[in-house]
Amino acid sequence: MSKWAAKAALLAVCLPLAGELWAGAGDSPTTGANRPAILVLGDSLSAGLGVDPGEAYPALLQKKIDAAGLNFEIINGGVSGDTSAGGRRRISWYLTRKFDVLILELGGNDGLRGVPPATTQTNLQAILDAARKAHPQIKIVIAGMRLPPNLGRDYTDAFEKIFPALARENRAALVPFLLEGVGGNPELNAADQIHPTAQGHQIVAENVWKILKPVLEAKR
Repeated sequence: MSKWAAKAALLAVCLPLAGELWAGAGDSPTTGANRPAILVLGDSLSAGLGVDPGEAYPALLQKKIDAAGLNFEIINGGVSGDTSAGGRRRISWYLTRKFDVLILELGGNDGLRGVPPATTQTNLQAILDAARKAHPQIKIVIAGMRLPPNLGRDYTDAFEKIFPALARENRAALVPFLLEGVGGNPELNAADQIHPTAQGHQIVAENVWKILKPVLEAKR
């Protein structure tokens, strides 16, 4: 078993458990309820596992939003270890308040667990349906993800296609690959080579900002 595969196997066991234990954690959905809000529904990448508070990409996005003079507040719904199924279970908790934008960053842990791509896509679509039912005018940004090649070409190809397919079907904006410029670079990732360092999160934030900024400007 390769070094990456061994780490992936360990994470596949440990991270889903963490997600179950902490589901519903994160910022309260009532925080800053008077400002238009952006929900980041994600896993450990959004939660900022391994970096200090304020260094994860959602916090960096908030700084970019403020610097651009856009009146939006990020609500970080990142939970380490969460899966598409976990996000589907907890989305209703957040939707008790109005959100103008949803950034959907889930699915990576599904891939590490070998969840069938069709199942992941069904769960992510259910999240989008719930968000649109609660807030019909909500804008969607989908964060695309890719898997390491040692998980098998057929599986990784099917997994990668989930995200552009969802974007097309839901007329959503797409970040083609959340970890573009970061994934696979040992200098920008922690020792596990999965979670970005603070410097890596800066690049991730920029990847998202390129797509998010026009969405926010259109809603001004």
